Amino acid sequence: MSDQTIVRPYGDTTGDGMVQVSFTLPVPDDPRAEGAARQLAAKMGIEPAMVVHARQIGDGHTFFVVYGRARHLVNLAEVEVRERDFPLLSAKEVNATVKRTLRRKLSVIGACIGTDAHTVGIDAILNLKGVAGHKGLEYYRELKVTNLGAQVAVPELVEAARAERADAVLVSQVVTQRDSHLRNVREMAGAFRDRFPAPARPLLVAGGPRFDERMAGELGVDRIFGRGTTPGEVASYLVHAMSQQRQP
Repeated sequence: MSDQTIVRPYGDTTGDGMVQVSFTLPVPDDPRAEGAARQLAAKMGIEPAMVVHARQIGDGHTFFVVYGRARHLVNLAEVEVRERDFPLLSAKEVNATVKRTLRRKLSVIGACIGTDAHTVGIDAILNLKGVAGHKGLEYYRELKVTNLGAQVAVPELVEAARAERADAVLVSQVVTQRDSHLRNVREMAGAFRDRFPAPARPLLVAGGPRFDERMAGELGVDRIFGRGTTPGEVASYLVHAMSQQRQP
C-alpha cells in the first residue's frame, strides 16, 4: 500500500490481511460448534474463516483456532501509546543520582498482592539475578530492596511500607480474572492515600502483562509498567520521579 501509515495484517503475502485467532465456546465439539466458531469469526471481521483446530476441553466446551482474512485496516497515526518520559540510566548513574538526591539509600518494597501467587515478574525486577541479562534492583548498591513475596494483603503491604520507610512500592499482578488486577491495585492505592499524607506517600508502581500503561491515573498509582519491562527501566523511573518530587 502506498500510504505507510495504513497497514493490514501480514500472513502469506504483504497486505493480505490474514490473521489467526483462538477462543473457547461453551458448546460441545460437533459440526454445529464449528459453524458457531466461523460465525463468530465473521462477526469479528474475519471472512472467509477456516477452523484449523478444534478440541473439546472439559464438559461442553471447545477450544478453536480460526484462520482467515481480516477486512479491517490499522491507522498507525491514530495509535496511542505511553512513551517513556524519563532517561534510561545505567546502574552507576542510578546509584549516583540516589546518593546526590537522597543522601541515603532509596527504600523499595515489592509484592504480589491479593490472591496472586505468581512471583516471576516481581522477582525478575527485584532479585539480584534479574531477567534476560538485566540485573534486578538488589544489584543497585544505593537501593534497599524488600521483597514480600506472594499473596500479600493490602494492609500488610501498607504496614511494611511504614516499617521500612519505603520511598517506592512495586506491586505485580498476573491473575486477571474478572479484572481482579485492576480491583486490587485500586484497593492498594486507596489504602495508601488513607494512611499516608500526600507529601509522605511512597511512589506507587504497578506492573503486569495485562495492564494498559495509560491507566495509571485511573487506578490511582504513579506509574504502570507492562510486559517486557526491565529492572533498569524501573530503577531509572524511580530515581527520575524522586528527583522530580524533591525539586523546589
